[in-house]
Amino acid sequence: MKEIYISILCLFIFFYPSQLNAFDFAPEVGDIAPDFNLSGVNKFFKNKSQYGLNDFDNKWIVLYFYPKDFTTGCTIEAKGFSDLKDKFSKYNAEIIGISADSEDSHDNFCNEKSINYTLLSDPNGLVSTKYGSWIPPYSDRNTFLISPERKIMSRWISVTPINHANNVLNRLKQIT
Repeated sequence: MKEIYISILCLFIFFYPSQLNAFDFAPEVGDIAPDFNLSGVNKFFKNKSQYGLNDFDNKWIVLYFYPKDFTTGCTIEAKGFSDLKDKFSKYNAEIIGISADSEDSHDNFCNEKSINYTLLSDPNGLVSTKYGSWIPPYSDRNTFLISPERKIMSRWISVTPINHANNVLNRLKQIT
């Protein structure tokens, strides 16, 4: 009898791998977004180095986690959000990227790739872990759309970077 259950479980995993997302540890839609306080960079706020959710009061927040500055997928994703920043702003939304990279790496990444929003450094993965986005030593590519009331309104787990920013913007348009 035990073998039958194991066989059914194996078949389920094989035929329905997308259902495995139900076992992730990321906050769910409707949960209050975990707060944080991280160092980071934003080329428009040169004198500011610490950021938390309270720094974005009364704003929608696109909070995305990514593995590493200057890698192909991460650059595609970061540029996608940069290219659409003005459109996100029309919906009162701020974009925040988080990875384990240092502030210096983020600063160079922002300057070289013209990233026009806040990038935060989470070297030990503490905040990434709160959001179910930590696979040591990197953050997993997850995104959370957070309301001004700090509720998670949408989430994307293990995303593909191409066209992701457009998908997030379209969802923001739908719910605002």
